[in-house]
Amino acid sequence: MNSNRRIFVIWAAALLSAGSFSANAQVLPEAVSELRIPLVAKPTSRPMTVAYVPDYSRYFIADGGLAPMPDGFGIPMSRSEVHVYSEKGEYLQSAKPGLDNRSIYFNRNTDRLESITYNISSGAGFTPNTGVFGLKLDEGGKLSEQTDEIQGHNPAFGGAATMPTYDAATNSYYAKQERSNKVLVVKLDSRTPVGEIALDFAAAGVLPDDLSEHFVAYTDIPGEELALLDVDHKAVVVFDIKGKFVGKSALPAGMKLRANNHYNGLGYANNLFFVYHEPEGEFGTYHGFRISDKAR
Repeated sequence: MNSNRRIFVIWAAALLSAGSFSANAQVLPEAVSELRIPLVAKPTSRPMTVAYVPDYSRYFIADGGLAPMPDGFGIPMSRSEVHVYSEKGEYLQSAKPGLDNRSIYFNRNTDRLESITYNISSGAGFTPNTGVFGLKLDEGGKLSEQTDEIQGHNPAFGGAATMPTYDAATNSYYAKQERSNKVLVVKLDSRTPVGEIALDFAAAGVLPDDLSEHFVAYTDIPGEELALLDVDHKAVVVFDIKGKFVGKSALPAGMKLRANNHYNGLGYANNLFFVYHEPEGEFGTYHGFRISDKAR
């Protein structure tokens, strides 16, 4: 083989190898830390989930766990707050929209920050300030204390404590059920689930008690759509949209996860999987991890 042909063969092989790597991009064996958000404002209750609003390059961390109680005017309002941070993790402000937040997310279909409260699916959902709400930002991105109700009680979400995540492409929600591999697929115009996903815990080598009870992230990554925290083994476990196990991404060994990580302190926003690390800092710190080669 002459030298020119040999160079061409090597060049072609390199291209094929690069293409194969790109096509087989996968869950990272070790999660990559991309962002730290040290909580500056003390949580009014328990930190729940994280949202990112691209229009203002800001993160929103919602507290929850305080049921709405009548204020001075007899209107039921939760004392739980929402805290705002810059894209670099710098504290900007806090506001009290009056919701017992379970899940906060950015809806790119409506270009709106939205929240799902505790008890959306139970009988108590008929009480005021329970359901799905739009949160209001001013022209500069400052969070107000005003909300718009999108929907009230909807039994399709299953467990009262579920922390649903949102898929803008299909306008659907994924609601993990407690101590179960079951994820309900919900659309707001239906009072019953429109689908159900059984996550293959056996293939992943995990048990329901190892994992976050109420939260599964929707990642918007083809073939790696669903991710949840394995608290006991300090890893993020990833499944496809049909529930097939795809892979695990290990968290730093030095992280000290606690029992509350089974129930709150999670999130997926701006292509990062967020985990609340309570022992770090005065009020705890959220870490944002990249868990896949496909997350950009």
